[in-house]
Amino acid sequence: MVELFPEAHPTIGPPVDEGFYYDFDHPPFTPEDLAKIEVRMKELAKENLPTERLELTRDEARQLFANNPYKLEMIEEMADGEQLTAYRQGSFVDLCRGPHLPTTGRVKSIKVLKVAGAYWRGDAEKQQLQRIYAITFPEKRLLKDHVRMLEEAKLRDHRKLGKELELFSFHDEGPGFPFWHNNGMILREEIVKYWRAVHRSKDYQEISTPIALDESLWHRSGHWANYQENMYFTDVDERRFAMKPMNCPGGLLVFTSKRHSYRDLPMRMAELGLVHRHEMSGVLHGLFRVRCFTQDDAHIYCTEEQLTDEVIGVVRLVFEIYNTFGFSDVKVELSTRPAKRIGSDDIWDRAEGALRDALENQEIDYELNPGDGAFYGPKIDFHIKDCMNRSWQCGTVQVDFSMPSAERFNATYEGADGQRHTVVMVHRAILGSLERFIGILLEHYAGKLPMWLAPRQIRVIPVSDNFLDYARQIVDRMKLAGLRAALDDSNETVSKKVRNAQLDRVNYQLVVGEREAADDTVSVRTLSNAQLGNHKVDDFVSRCREMVDTRDNNLE
Repeated sequence: MVELFPEAHPTIGPPVDEGFYYDFDHPPFTPEDLAKIEVRMKELAKENLPTERLELTRDEARQLFANNPYKLEMIEEMADGEQLTAYRQGSFVDLCRGPHLPTTGRVKSIKVLKVAGAYWRGDAEKQQLQRIYAITFPEKRLLKDHVRMLEEAKLRDHRKLGKELELFSFHDEGPGFPFWHNNGMILREEIVKYWRAVHRSKDYQEISTPIALDESLWHRSGHWANYQENMYFTDVDERRFAMKPMNCPGGLLVFTSKRHSYRDLPMRMAELGLVHRHEMSGVLHGLFRVRCFTQDDAHIYCTEEQLTDEVIGVVRLVFEIYNTFGFSDVKVELSTRPAKRIGSDDIWDRAEGALRDALENQEIDYELNPGDGAFYGPKIDFHIKDCMNRSWQCGTVQVDFSMPSAERFNATYEGADGQRHTVVMVHRAILGSLERFIGILLEHYAGKLPMWLAPRQIRVIPVSDNFLDYARQIVDRMKLAGLRAALDDSNETVSKKVRNAQLDRVNYQLVVGEREAADDTVSVRTLSNAQLGNHKVDDFVSRCREMVDTRDNNLE
């Protein structure tokens, strides 16, 4: 970059799951610019330049990067005594913690992926930068596989599928706010129906709390001090209200609305709560990054002695729900106390121990993520892997000592000793949000949803208008059995109707004609255009009901 565009100021450039990026202070780049950058990167790799690590004093760093205001800002923010390092390859030197590859020759294949706008330090009030994404591999074969995966990801893009399947849309009148269509509502309701059933079986109560709550609540919860810039506000009757960005403060008001005894605990309260968060327009991305979404939240109020068992219950539920949706590859992380935190080390020891004991009790392998817990408590994060081997962090379990405390919500119970004690609060979400999880489902299944989730399950196709009455009878019988069926009575040919049904991701196409009408049968085709032959209507209905009732994720 600094060879091709000497006026460009390098800022920061970390590795990410999809490769790496680097932000530059420079006017927008063209596709031709990106092509030149990729060519030069390949040349530098072939030169096999060695990488040299430099340890610098603060004054040496200031002198070395005197012409780059971004690097100087980072240098000034370094803590006293913190080691400053830079890396040199050829004539280029960059301020970086490292480590780096020993030589550029280790990189055997390179692809510059895209460019996007980004603000310095993520602050819209600061300079807009150009973020260039790229990826490298030690083998050319791996790059080919990755490019193939990217092409497949384009075909599976949930934004494209959402439009094609008439699930949702986005409009300039509400940027970042999804508009759900009828088919999308069917999909949402099937997920919610399952969610409610499984939570009731685990003794969760379901609650609902208001979308807008008085400003004072958010001061008490700590969101005003730590999350204000991401919240929406409005005035009602000369009082300031905030749209809730999280459900937990409202849930605590429900818990504290009456006195509790230790006999009431554990108390599990679940909420499908609609929350609003102000996201920067540049990061909005279909259902994956929106400004309002429905969290499948739950808060568990328990004694410290009950904590491990409650976490075990949540962990089991997480795996049960993911497995139901067809996600069996789950990575688990345990994040421990950060440097800035509240609560004593003794409390943190006990909380981390409870989470660790729960995972080990279930013999679950996990990665330790030191220092990445929330300021109020440690957490377990769950990452599901889709069919393209992409990882998505969805579920989380967090232990909270802050909000139940006397200083905030004074959430207590009367113990067996007759004294008041503060509850332990467990925050947990499993899907994360309905919106994002639906996006993940659509891309995982390429829009070809399992029978129990599909908005369009069955389409009945008469071979001619002579069999419309029989086709209508079939549709009525399917609907009576609780199946989602529709009639295609258009003037298209049978082959075109079948093709349209497959483009609409309809699970089954039932072709009916003279033979089927005489025998009370249907000729069955699957979403993949496999012909299953003729089936008695009642037999086919029973087969479909079994797939729906057992939430079978196999696609025929």
